[in-house]
Amino acid sequence: MKDKITTILKRAYEEAKQLPNRFKARVEANTNEIHRSYWALPPETRARLRLVIVCISILMLGIVIGLFVNVNRPVKLEKSDKSLKVESSGVMELKLPGLNLNPNIYVFSEAVKSDVPVELNMPGRLTFNAEKSKVISARAAGRVERIVAFDGAQVQVGSPVLEMYSPDFISAEQEYLLSSKTTKILEGNKALGDLLSDSRITQDAAANRIRNLGAGDGEIKNLERTGKTQTNLVVRSPIDGVVVKRAVEPGAFANIGDVLATLADPKALWFLGNVYEQDIAKIQKGQTIILRTEAYPDKVFTARANFIAPTIDPDTRALVIRCDVDNPEGLLRPDMFASGKLQVGSSQAVVLPQTAIVRVREMRYVIIKTASDTYKRFAVKGFDLDGKQFAVTEGVEPGMKVLTDGAVLLNDRFAKQEE
Repeated sequence: MKDKITTILKRAYEEAKQLPNRFKARVEANTNEIHRSYWALPPETRARLRLVIVCISILMLGIVIGLFVNVNRPVKLEKSDKSLKVESSGVMELKLPGLNLNPNIYVFSEAVKSDVPVELNMPGRLTFNAEKSKVISARAAGRVERIVAFDGAQVQVGSPVLEMYSPDFISAEQEYLLSSKTTKILEGNKALGDLLSDSRITQDAAANRIRNLGAGDGEIKNLERTGKTQTNLVVRSPIDGVVVKRAVEPGAFANIGDVLATLADPKALWFLGNVYEQDIAKIQKGQTIILRTEAYPDKVFTARANFIAPTIDPDTRALVIRCDVDNPEGLLRPDMFASGKLQVGSSQAVVLPQTAIVRVREMRYVIIKTASDTYKRFAVKGFDLDGKQFAVTEGVEPGMKVLTDGAVLLNDRFAKQEE
């Protein structure tokens, strides 16, 4: 057993003695192979490879030198003169000794309280004014021969909308012509005065029948002048406006009372706003409503509430409040969504420009100046008056110097000191 172990150890020793020679031979072989591969490369490639090796060598040398130079080097930390204090109420106080803020960028204004309207947000939509809309219905049975004004067409009072062939209308015209001729004959014979009066009554009744069917006085005079009946009854518009909806097509038959078209005035609209249950006690007729639309964000439309619904909509759980909206320029469109602000009262508040308000998530902050180098930031409560002003109801007192321009920039300093 001892001999076997001795033999194994001798073999291991011999192998270990040969390892350096083998390693050296392997390195020389690999080195020769690298040399052959390198010189086999094109000259341009060899130049790029040499450049890469030189760059890596310089980089490694710089790292080594940097480690030797910077290790254990004392670092001087300069104490900042800036300090931030956070009070238990959340108010932050920042001191900037020796630093003067640029007055062209940072503008402070003295807070002053004033009366501002208390407004209630009221989403809603625009619609045609139903009081100034008209439905044209058939006054006589007949067939629709021609459509003159299609959907969206502008119409004026008396302008034709469509034409109908109606036997009742033709019969009324013939009756009028007959009574008109009889009256002319009897006018030449004074002995038949009683018959003349009856004939005139019959003529007036025939004329009224024609009017009831939808014809105008001009058509009656033309009928009397020409003595010829008009084949089609022209249905005319009773208002200035547009054709909102057409209910018949050419060739369709309409009975008495059938709807032919719906007309409306686009210059007279309604705003239907939704007021939720918790705000019902604040509303009443006559209150001013300020309307804004996404189509014209810089334009304001003013109206007054003239109707409050007697019941709550069971689907939206909201009460509908209505106002008349004048639209002389035709900018607004029915079914357009609008945002209304209902003025339900007034209160005392400090009015600041929107640039003075710092918004962080759902919170609103302002920054005031308490000393030449001391500033405070604290939360406030209030509401937007319009797109340019903010009414602060809690947090700012009269006389405070509020930062109105540059608040966002100075707030960044608060944030950096807080970190």
